[in-house]
Amino acid sequence: MINDIIKDAEARMQKSIEALKTELSKVRTGRAHPSLLDHISVDYYGSMVPISQVANIAVEDSRTLAVSPWEKQMVSVVEKAILTSDLGLNPATAGTVIRVPMPQLTEQRRRDLTKVVKGEGEQAKVAIRNIRRDANSDFKALLKDKEISEDEAHGAEEAIQKHTDKYIAEVDKVVEIKEQDLLAI
Repeated sequence: MINDIIKDAEARMQKSIEALKTELSKVRTGRAHPSLLDHISVDYYGSMVPISQVANIAVEDSRTLAVSPWEKQMVSVVEKAILTSDLGLNPATAGTVIRVPMPQLTEQRRRDLTKVVKGEGEQAKVAIRNIRRDANSDFKALLKDKEISEDEAHGAEEAIQKHTDKYIAEVDKVVEIKEQDLLAI
């Protein structure tokens, strides 16, 4: 019973780390990366679909993405979707290929983005601590119902704390890597 709670908590903590990595991948660094366009949707015959389902996205060079829609009539739709997205990108069409140059980040913008990254890291830490709190309350409920002893409850709380410390250190590491990536020119 205790092991089930610990395994569940650890799985949820791992999902928090994955969610943090997903959120941080949306924060733009100076380099071009296909995942930058993941959250952009286009109108494909009446339904909104991710850009990756109507076009091939490739890195042309370190500062340019090349988007190749699979259907010729989708070129203007994809270009408009990129232009109107919240990324502030200016795509340029050359035939059936849309080139998306990544503008240089200013020093102020880099600092602002590091604050965003730190905020995402703090949210991940809060989520992990909430998972620890939930697990500890489960242990207290088991103790109250006399299904486990006080020693078992104490040992389980220590185990959850070790997992919490491990995942919070991982959050710090992920945030630090992203910050270094942002501040590198």
